[in-house]
Amino acid sequence: MGRGILRLRKPENLMYLRHTTIEKDGKTHTYWRLVRSVRRGKKVRQEIVALLGELDAEGRVQARALSQVLTGSQGEQLKMFESSVADRPVAVKLSGLELERGRRFGDVWLGWQLWRSLKLDEWMEAHLPVGREQVGWAAMSAILVLARLCEPSSELHIAEDWYRGTALEDLLGVPVEKVNQQRLYRALDQILPHKEALCQHLKQRLGELFALEYDLLLYDMTSSYFEGLAEANPLAQRGYSRDHRADCKQVCLALVVTREGLPLAYEVFAGNMADVKTVKKIVQSVEAKYGQARRIWVMDRGMVSEENLAFLRRRGSQYVVGTPKSMLRHFETELRTRGWTEVEPGVEVQLCARPAGNETFLLCRSQARRDKERAIHALFARRIRRGLQSLERRLARAAKPVKRDDVARQIGRLLGRNCRAAAGFKVEIQEAPHSPAGLTVIGSRQDKWWRWARLSAGVYLLRSNVLDLSAERFWKTYIQLADAENAFRLQKSDLGLRPIWHQKAPRVRAHILVCFLAFLLYKTLEQWQNQAGLGKSPRTLMQELARIQSTDVILPTVDGRQLRIRCVVQPDPAQSILIQRLGLELPRRLRIPATIKM
Repeated sequence: MGRGILRLRKPENLMYLRHTTIEKDGKTHTYWRLVRSVRRGKKVRQEIVALLGELDAEGRVQARALSQVLTGSQGEQLKMFESSVADRPVAVKLSGLELERGRRFGDVWLGWQLWRSLKLDEWMEAHLPVGREQVGWAAMSAILVLARLCEPSSELHIAEDWYRGTALEDLLGVPVEKVNQQRLYRALDQILPHKEALCQHLKQRLGELFALEYDLLLYDMTSSYFEGLAEANPLAQRGYSRDHRADCKQVCLALVVTREGLPLAYEVFAGNMADVKTVKKIVQSVEAKYGQARRIWVMDRGMVSEENLAFLRRRGSQYVVGTPKSMLRHFETELRTRGWTEVEPGVEVQLCARPAGNETFLLCRSQARRDKERAIHALFARRIRRGLQSLERRLARAAKPVKRDDVARQIGRLLGRNCRAAAGFKVEIQEAPHSPAGLTVIGSRQDKWWRWARLSAGVYLLRSNVLDLSAERFWKTYIQLADAENAFRLQKSDLGLRPIWHQKAPRVRAHILVCFLAFLLYKTLEQWQNQAGLGKSPRTLMQELARIQSTDVILPTVDGRQLRIRCVVQPDPAQSILIQRLGLELPRRLRIPATIKM
């Protein structure tokens, strides 16, 4: 096995092509990955930009074929660009050459390709109303979503800074002076009424591109908090905050994704809506749109109630769900047996059929999770013991009698702060006649609770009415729920869903719709990137292509005129490899609007 390095940039901003050579079945395979040097504090680390696989001719052909499915023929793609300069020779003064109007091109160009791959440009043109507006709502909606994808920010930042720093003016034909905050807000208002029809279109288009199956749907909930009072917004309520911002009002979001992690539908609920109360509405909504097929619903334990499961069974739906930890008590015998099967390193499972025969349960035991839970229990136990000792010393030093209720409140606060181990202790307040305080506290360890805590640490229970699932498939079906959790994490962090600054309910819903559309572009790029052999890191890819700029080259001629050529700066070798692997062709020249004199 051999290794090689090819340096692609200047020493102060290093990027490398690294390859690994492997001998397999008598053949030599060379696998490439693109890495760059990134400074983290005082250290320089190498970060993988993309896994390129084998850079062979067959792979390049497949990538180009995929690109044509996504974006159409290259001829259609390049209509907005000029392919060559005039072939009439012109004498220019090289000493007067100037560069103007450097703008971000690569990331917004790729975003525009994604927008067109989902045929959102055509759909928006066909469905958004056309009136006396100076800029079409289809173009404004593209600006909102592409900004959310490339650099999540407020509508004010888009209008005053971001848009004029990109080449979207050339791609969309919308002048910089026409993009302002109020027009962007009105565009939000225009998009929102078409949410349901838009989701139907996207479901169909994604199915065409990636041959998606909807036999398994992952459903999860999250919340996003508001900055501001949002007093006139009925969606803004206080509830369980997954962002750990109980001081703020919030809105709840429900998301349904496919087994590939592509979002299929979403709903918005008031911030005080309990997860368990959303299941019926979501299932009915999805089945009304896409049919009542025999599909498997995967949900976390927060969605589960006996009423919801009975509802799913009545509809003929199947499910794989988590359960409350209290249900583990019914499986104590199985926990003590040795009939476990390892499904991946550190994870064991055990199928447990119930006598009724209409459901199957799966015990899952994770070594990493067990170590974490035991460490948490030990930490909280130490805090409780120290707190009780401190309280006992304070009572011993008291100079006057102490009320029993005051002591009880202190004990309650101590146990409440360390609730994960509170049940492992029994605390009694006893009379102390020889103490000025008149009271003392006695804490004792509950050995029965600690034995159960040790036995059940790292164990969780799943249940399903799909009776023919093997233990391994059962577990793998459930852990796909992480795709829905990752979807929320991406929307909240990478796409700026959190926090919400809009105060009016319709604007909040429109903001969430724009984030949903940007997330669809992100996941489309992930699928495209993965099938092109570039791994699954769309954000890294977008950041790398954002370095590609467009600029105006101004050439003074010997006869006193000026030639202005709007061109795309030649990408470096690393960027060229990424574009080639995606099967795209970067344009060299952009058309200059007729209003600009040559």
